[in-house]
Amino acid sequence: MVYIYNKKIRNKNYYYLRASERKNGKVITKDIAYLGNTIKDAKKSLNNLPNYKDKIRKAYKTIHNFLESNRYIERAKRLKLKKNLYLRERIIEIEACKLHFNNEFKKQNTLTKREIWKNFIIEFAHNTTSIEGNTINLAEARELLENEKTPKNKTLREIYDLQNTEKVFNWLLESKEGINNSLIINIHQRLMENIDRRIGYRTQDIRVLRANFKATPAPYVKTDMDLLLKWYNKNKNKLNPVVISVIFHHKFEKIHTFMDGNGRTGRMLLNYILMKNNHPPLIIRNKNRDKYLEAIRKGDESDLSKHEIKDYYSLINFCVDEMTNGYWNIFL
Repeated sequence: MVYIYNKKIRNKNYYYLRASERKNGKVITKDIAYLGNTIKDAKKSLNNLPNYKDKIRKAYKTIHNFLESNRYIERAKRLKLKKNLYLRERIIEIEACKLHFNNEFKKQNTLTKREIWKNFIIEFAHNTTSIEGNTINLAEARELLENEKTPKNKTLREIYDLQNTEKVFNWLLESKEGINNSLIINIHQRLMENIDRRIGYRTQDIRVLRANFKATPAPYVKTDMDLLLKWYNKNKNKLNPVVISVIFHHKFEKIHTFMDGNGRTGRMLLNYILMKNNHPPLIIRNKNRDKYLEAIRKGDESDLSKHEIKDYYSLINFCVDEMTNGYWNIFL
């Protein structure tokens, strides 16, 4: 396998084509060609390596992702970005995704965009429902949402779970509505269609299993949601969109607004806030569920009116990882 390796010496980039192979149980790597100091040089050099043409072709997606993501990272570095204590140096990676999302993806052919969105939504629907226990795998989810082929030995609840998620995401792609109580209730109601009739803010107390916090008592759910929305409106133009979307997500989960479907609704709201602010959405992957829940727990000491860095740094950086690791594989 070949890939591009960036070696930094005194803040200067040196790009190499590196090969790796497994021999006798060990992975051996070696640099097989120097590509230059810039992404432009590296791209040009790759076209002048006839001896490695086949290997480069086999690794095309990996190499292409590296070149494009780093091209936009170089562009982001040239911008005068404000320092951000929540994101620190990660703000460059986020800005790179945002630049590509708005300057490249959104200008694609309508049919191409539709296909990319379809692929994103399938992966998002699979992962966000799997986190809550849905057992339909990604291949089955793709067959269901692309070809309407129902998976065998799965419950109707699991099937509706995926179908509802796709419908709600597509609806929100066209929505211009601000973040308010009505929108949140509407999102939840649509996600729970044919799954749970208990819609609207809950009127009963619940206990959240394996949680470090106590959910808001039932009589105060609406009060706490109003406080959360007040906090959001006060800070939406002060905090970076990634920061405020992640913190909003945590605070919403801590209130635990509904009897069921809080996680799915919260992750949908997180992405809606991102997209309303011209940022790409992200997928919190089920394989990272334990890391996700651990990062969420670190914010549990915070109350609805505060957003201290110490409480949210882990969760924000976890979500930045999910965005930057997933974006280039789907939207490029």
